[in-house]
Amino acid sequence: MAAPLRIALAQMNLMVGDVATNAKKILKTALAARDEQRADLVIFPELTLTGYPPEDLLLRDSLLDWCERALQDLAPLVEGIDVVLGLPIREAEGLRNAAVVLRNGRILVQYNKQVLPNYGVFDEKRYFVADHQACVFDCKGVQVGLTICEDIWQPEPAAITAAAGADIIVNINASPFHRCKQQSRLEVLRQRVDETGIPVVYVNNVGGQDELVFDGQSVVMLPEGVGFQAPAFKEMLLQVDWPLTQRLPPQPCDEVAEIYEALVMGVRDYVNKNGFPGVLLGLSGGIDSALTLAIAVDALGADRVNAVMMPSRYTADMSRDDASEEAKTLGVHYDVISIESTFKAFLDILKPAFAGLAEDSTEENIQARCRGIILMALSNKTGRMLLTTGNKSEMAVGYATLYGDMAGGFAPLKDCSKTLVYALSRYRNTVSPVIPERVIIRPPSAELRDDQQDSDSLPPYDLLDPILEAFIERDESVTDIVASGFDHDTVTRIANMVLRNEYKRRQAPPGVRITQRGFGKDRRYPITSGYSRSF
Repeated sequence: MAAPLRIALAQMNLMVGDVATNAKKILKTALAARDEQRADLVIFPELTLTGYPPEDLLLRDSLLDWCERALQDLAPLVEGIDVVLGLPIREAEGLRNAAVVLRNGRILVQYNKQVLPNYGVFDEKRYFVADHQACVFDCKGVQVGLTICEDIWQPEPAAITAAAGADIIVNINASPFHRCKQQSRLEVLRQRVDETGIPVVYVNNVGGQDELVFDGQSVVMLPEGVGFQAPAFKEMLLQVDWPLTQRLPPQPCDEVAEIYEALVMGVRDYVNKNGFPGVLLGLSGGIDSALTLAIAVDALGADRVNAVMMPSRYTADMSRDDASEEAKTLGVHYDVISIESTFKAFLDILKPAFAGLAEDSTEENIQARCRGIILMALSNKTGRMLLTTGNKSEMAVGYATLYGDMAGGFAPLKDCSKTLVYALSRYRNTVSPVIPERVIIRPPSAELRDDQQDSDSLPPYDLLDPILEAFIERDESVTDIVASGFDHDTVTRIANMVLRNEYKRRQAPPGVRITQRGFGKDRRYPITSGYSRSF
């Protein structure tokens, strides 16, 4: 009986654009797979050399030159193991999103991606040209077929790979996370295996890249079901002996816990890959900043996080107390800097210009901007990046102040509804209690005027969030949302608020994407538009 084929799955966290560092990491991992795991074949993610997504870096010849040189340098260094890795390759027809197999100092075969995604966060047709050829190679008597990411989501590439004689189909990926994404992947893999009768080895990358987070969860799908599944959000070199005969029981998914881990990884990689020594944030005593603080500490450690309470005449004693307790519990450096004198100075300066005009949101926004100035000054002086603490519900309807609470470098909760913020906070407290209970149960307030509550300006979040989800994430019309049981005037008002505040979102910092329609590359709406007039 022939010895089994030992496959190493390289679930890697790569750095977009840093070809040299990625190449060193590929070499180190390939040698570990060969020498420590005794693997015959090691499989790396999509566009391994460039990281994903390289976006318009692909338009630079220098990047493509570096990839060619790195591939030439790598090939002779990985003898004794077959290496599957991804990279862009220039051909006469155009740029290919390719996978190559390195064997004993040479390129054994090259496969070019067939299906180029051009929806949501993907715009591969901007850069690549597709191919339509199968690629199968022999590895210790096993016929291995190659595919890349989106190829496996359509039946044709798997079908022609099976027809070319593949015993297994390898699918290398850079598949970003959103809630419930793994369930969708498993369903698709199940379909391809059912159609072809051929197992699929699915290798995904891991890590944060700007607003995207990649969760790993590499999988081997057998005709009998899932034979192997890697952990989420962990960079690992994993080993599978082929043929694989085991079948794993269904893996339970704690959706809220998974989202929390995505937020932590997104913050950690954004801060670390961009070279910041740490972060700071305004800690208000409210639930959004409390959750953001917990995420930051879990991502970076308490010594790299500073929290600042900036009370005004409207700040409740319980807010001061709760913020202090949160900072103490998590062990972060904590400052209290009052904005009262600064706020008063602005009011005095503007008094002649405001004469005869009633108070309104202008005075509230001045307070938020006082805080933004203080936080940005601390960020400039210390080099620590400022985290904003706003959530998706607020960003959707414009319940945020430009150059105030929107000032900052990264927004961990940008794609989390207020309802999800509550769920995430309760989840985090099951790990260890870090958010006081009354922060979770008290009515939310911006505390920018006496006795203010969010519900003064917005519908209750348990009403607002379902409408926002339907309008933003599912693209439902006002008519459809009303037909599902919501009040027409309320839906129309919310839809208008969403459309009217696109200009704010264009100026907001990036943040972790955890839904299929985050504010950013997923959802591209004009600022100037008469669309709402048709409601």
